[in-house]
Amino acid sequence: MTVLCFRNIDVSPDDPVEAWGFEGLLTAVERGSLPHWRRIVAAVRRDPQGKVATELEEVLAVAQREGVVDSLQRNLARARAGDEALVAARVRRAVIRSDTTASALARTVGTSASRMSTYVSGKVTPSAALLARIERTADALALDSYARAKNAARPHR
Repeated sequence: MTVLCFRNIDVSPDDPVEAWGFEGLLTAVERGSLPHWRRIVAAVRRDPQGKVATELEEVLAVAQREGVVDSLQRNLARARAGDEALVAARVRRAVIRSDTTASALARTVGTSASRMSTYVSGKVTPSAALLARIERTADALALDSYARAKNAARPHR
């Protein structure tokens, strides 16, 4: 393993990646080796939207080591795509739970059917507020559907 030394910062390459900051990450990208890059990728996977991922994005915009930059950019995108897939799965579950169609749920939530389709497919990620509204509306529709089914099953007198 290449010996990596940080200069002008108060952390060591042995410290957690989260402590390195911009300068430490830049040094690791520019002068580090595979074990250092693996530690960076592991930190990004732990929190794809967090401090390390955000700083890494800035580092990759200025770093000169082309192959390393390309690899780390792919890993960052892959880690972030995982979060987007989780959100898309939550939207799909909400549609199923609502016991209606995606376009009907979209109307009730206050968005278009085409926009809801992009949320369901994962092409677009809704805001946290909209995701909460989609899930809340789906739950309310599911309760309404359950109550209607229960009433329909009651014997009429």
